[in-house]
Amino acid sequence: MPQPETPPDPRLLAIGLQIRRIREDRGYSLEHLADRSGLSFRGLIYIEHGKRNPSVLTLLDIAKGLAVEPGQLLSAVTEDENGKPEAP
Repeated sequence: MPQPETPPDPRLLAIGLQIRRIREDRGYSLEHLADRSGLSFRGLIYIEHGKRNPSVLTLLDIAKGLAVEPGQLLSAVTEDENGKPEAP
């Protein structure tokens, strides 16, 4: 019997949603961002859905493809009152 899929980490989901928001604000398709960033279409889908933990280098490539500062991709992740990262 297959194991149930675990939900994505909320922080990864927040980063993925931020990437998608910026991409859509710019009017870019996934294919266009893949071309601009040098990443695969499928890889970007997994990142946007919070199913893949992108490396720092991958985030830098995405930021370059979106023409934004890398920190803007992480701005959707905040800290709770104990200083621990949490998704909004």
